[in-house]
Amino acid sequence: QVQLVESGGGLAQAGGSLRLSCVASGNTFNWYVMGWFRQAAGKERAFVSAISRNSDYKRYADSVKGRFTISRDNAKNTVYLQMNSLKPEDTAVYYCAAEHDVQVSTEGYHYWGQGIQVTVSS
Repeated sequence: QVQLVESGGGLAQAGGSLRLSCVASGNTFNWYVMGWFRQAAGKERAFVSAISRNSDYKRYADSVKGRFTISRDNAKNTVYLQMNSLKPEDTAVYYCAAEHDVQVSTEGYHYWGQGIQVTVSS
């Protein structure tokens, strides 16, 4: 079992940057593949990015490639999402997710944070 808490959301202007953080409880963080998802108003939750347990593999949705960067610090039980060149369409609630697995997937995550709002103004 792992508990996830996101932080770092808020309001940004188009073209600006934000960095999301997600801290996980427990001492087995490096057993988990970590992911970020987002849900815009009136839409289904969608995959954003994911990172392997030792950071050697990262995966991104096409909509964020080249703008967002996922990273993790296993010593701090934390995964990050650096979001640059933000667009109004990036506005959503962002969720951190974890899965005890080897494969980096866009679905099938069992553990979720509570979500954090990101709003990008034009």
